[in-house]
Amino acid sequence: MDDETKDVLDSVGPRLRALRHQRGVTLAELAEKTGTPESTLSRLETGQRRATLELLLPLARAHDVPLDELVGAPRTGDPRIHLKPIKRYGMVFVPLSRRPGGTQAFKMLIPAVPEPLEPTPQTHDGSEWLYVLNGRLRLVVGDRDLALSPGEAAEFDTSVPHWLGSADGGAVELLILFGPQGMRAHVRSK
Repeated sequence: MDDETKDVLDSVGPRLRALRHQRGVTLAELAEKTGTPESTLSRLETGQRRATLELLLPLARAHDVPLDELVGAPRTGDPRIHLKPIKRYGMVFVPLSRRPGGTQAFKMLIPAVPEPLEPTPQTHDGSEWLYVLNGRLRLVVGDRDLALSPGEAAEFDTSVPHWLGSADGGAVELLILFGPQGMRAHVRSK
């Protein structure tokens, strides 16, 4: 096997794990959805098992992504960028980066709502940095309840219960950098 093929195969596991974490899916949930044993999925993600077409096809269907994306195949032909929005919790996340295992960048769109939503804080591993582009964002982190306007930024540990929504019922547009636990954004000024 040549080095390029080995590198592509070695990157499949981390890419699968990053995609699963990005989607907020547990190994047990993915095993149930694909019919693949949880232990097999775990070994695949950790590189202890080689990816096969038989394993990758159900995973591509479960994540609703092309097989090329799972294996990191180089794009050919069409040079346009094809962003695949992810809809979760009534919001739209547009992935802006494709780096498995590292910091992920998203454009997030929170739709306008006729009545304010009651916050339902969630937790997960990682660190999040966000920047409000348009609208007014309501950010609940722990016992803090903040309203951020365009041009304002925030950073927090996602293991602290947090929730994002509209502060005034209008649509909100923001950029999010999500990184693994302990990895924070570094901001410098000249």
